[in-house]
Amino acid sequence: MSRVLPHGAPDREYEVDPLPSGPLTTLDSIRVPNARELRRRSDAGAAYRRRRPIVRGLVIAALVVLGVVFAYPFIWLVSASFKPRGEVFDNRLIPKTFTFENYITVWQEAPLALWLFNTLLVTVLAAVTVTISSAMVAWGFSYFRFRGRGALFGLVLASMMLPGAVTMIPTFLIWNALGFVGTLVPLWAGNLFASAFYVFLLRQFMLGLPRDLFEAARVDGASQWALFWRIALPLCKPALAVTLVFEVQAVWTDLMRALIYLRDSSTFTIPRGLKSLVDAFGFGGEWHWEIIVTASVIATIPMIIVFFIGQRQIIQGVSTSGLKG
Repeated sequence: MSRVLPHGAPDREYEVDPLPSGPLTTLDSIRVPNARELRRRSDAGAAYRRRRPIVRGLVIAALVVLGVVFAYPFIWLVSASFKPRGEVFDNRLIPKTFTFENYITVWQEAPLALWLFNTLLVTVLAAVTVTISSAMVAWGFSYFRFRGRGALFGLVLASMMLPGAVTMIPTFLIWNALGFVGTLVPLWAGNLFASAFYVFLLRQFMLGLPRDLFEAARVDGASQWALFWRIALPLCKPALAVTLVFEVQAVWTDLMRALIYLRDSSTFTIPRGLKSLVDAFGFGGEWHWEIIVTASVIATIPMIIVFFIGQRQIIQGVSTSGLKG
């Protein structure tokens, strides 16, 4: 049986009589569709072309609805930030009383600029260190051939199965013994030792790089470090961008470690600062929720900017990181 797709017909199978097993002397054994069958196929193709815009319209409508559902909380947050205290929870997307006073008050009530600086510092250090260290480990697992490589890589992946609560207390004791509790160091220095998830992601991408390219560079006298730094890393830009953006988002929104290690408000990051604002102006406080939602908008805007800048690299990196394993 073979497939015949006449022009304009939908993708379906049509049976064609098989050729005779003996010497081919005539084409009479091939069944030629009559006019009625050709008309039926043409009508089916026309019906398919008529349904195609309808299906496409339904898909677009579903995507629009889902987009509105996911965007509504942020739209509500932005709207509430421009409302006075008494109208924050009136559920109007367009404020009845429009005011910029909240964006002035929030800078006066909290050291928001200092919190943003602390968060930016920790985010940059954490993202850069984990990207480089994870890339180095991934390069070792993807390029070098040594006994026990598979078992060692499996051990690295197994570390991802450990809940964070299991290592939380030992990690705190280590940082406390080193005297770094109360500083920003514990929030980023652990990334110097790579991340199992990013090692896996980058290794999968590096396995797809042509090995002949590195062998040719070795013949030309390139060192192992030159292979990694000057050849492998430039070729892995999409995967590195994914790692960088993922870690930026994770560190920027990290509240748990900030709650554990930070004591003084001068060292607070944005998540820890927002928690202090909720304590002071929200539950158990003065119920000034307009200040809290305004600070939340300010804290969210940098992440939106980062996503729009790196969205193409994110999509390209995610789609190509698992092609070879």
